[in-house]
Amino acid sequence: PSVDGSVTAVFAAGDEMAIGLIHALREAGRRVPEDISVVGFDGNPVFAYVSPPLTTVRQPFEAAAREGIRLLVHAIEKPDTDLPQASDPPVELVVRGSTAPPPSPRSRPLLRTT
Repeated sequence: PSVDGSVTAVFAAGDEMAIGLIHALREAGRRVPEDISVVGFDGNPVFAYVSPPLTTVRQPFEAAAREGIRLLVHAIEKPDTDLPQASDPPVELVVRGSTAPPPSPRSRPLLRTT
C-alpha cells in the first residue's frame, strides 16, 4: 500500500479487509495503531483475539434480519399497500487495540513501496 504520513486512520469495509490491511501495513514498516489506526466493519468477535485486537463497527445482524422478515411478511400479507418505513438497527463502535489518537506530525513515517 502507498500511504503517506498525512493518513492517520483507515476504515475498512469489513473486518477481514481490515486484518489484511494491518498485515500489509506491517510489511511496509508501519505500526498499528502507533502510526496509523485501522477500523473494520462487521463486529466479528474472532478479531478481538488478533494482534492488535481489531476496533470494529458491530452490525446487529439479528435485528436487521428481523426487520427484513417484518417487511417481507407485510409485503406478502398486504400486497396492495405500501411497505412501512424500514427501521435501521443501530450499529455499535467496539474500540479495541487497532486505534489510537493520531501521532504528532513529526513522528509520522512515510510509507513507500517499490
